[in-house]
Amino acid sequence: MSLYAVERDSGLALYAQIAKQLEQEVLSRYAPGDGLPSEADLAQRFGVNRHTLRRAVDELVDAGLLERRHGLGIFVLDAQLDYQIGQATRFTENLAALGFMTENRILRKQTLGAIPRVAQRLNIQEGDAVHWVDTLRLVDERPMCLISHFVPVERFPDLLGRFESGSLHSLLGSAYGCRIRRTESLVTAVLPQGDDARMLGMPQNRPVLRVKSVNVDERDGTPVEYAITRFRADRIQLRINP
Repeated sequence: MSLYAVERDSGLALYAQIAKQLEQEVLSRYAPGDGLPSEADLAQRFGVNRHTLRRAVDELVDAGLLERRHGLGIFVLDAQLDYQIGQATRFTENLAALGFMTENRILRKQTLGAIPRVAQRLNIQEGDAVHWVDTLRLVDERPMCLISHFVPVERFPDLLGRFESGSLHSLLGSAYGCRIRRTESLVTAVLPQGDDARMLGMPQNRPVLRVKSVNVDERDGTPVEYAITRFRADRIQLRINP
């Protein structure tokens, strides 16, 4: 990377000048996934302090060009994954077929009464017991999406004790004989809520793609899961298949 010059009397903030020059350099010389020099090295090359350099990088992170990986450094954001949503979508299987390593981390498991929107989609009564499971999906060790799963306790009374790792849908199939079929997917771009941005390692002011899905057991058409998935919008594009 060349030694850059910034004009201190130009009327344009130093961080904005650096952001513009860094953007040009990244677009012309770097490929998705490439790492940049450290902030200390970049600050030295631009002749500015770390705070100014960090603000410049923040501009490009917010613009969706760069990302920070905790403990690793600054990287050019990867090209978006093409993720298909169909009647039998399987996160792990789909991405493994594309050559990616996937991981599923369980963040929460608890039982509570169904709120109205959950009850409606599961075709149960408000207040009926449901299992609530939150999972974090990673692709090549990087956060891709958060999923809140809601399943009826009456049909799966011992689910929380059985579900320790892996795919929830695989467990519903192997332990309960369910044949899962997606019947509805509602996709909306929204800002991350709660601690979603922190868990996904993304800025709070950048959108996620929220997908609300209903899955049924195709043996009898009974809803067995209502899921709310929040994808990092900068890492994925959703392909909707009938």
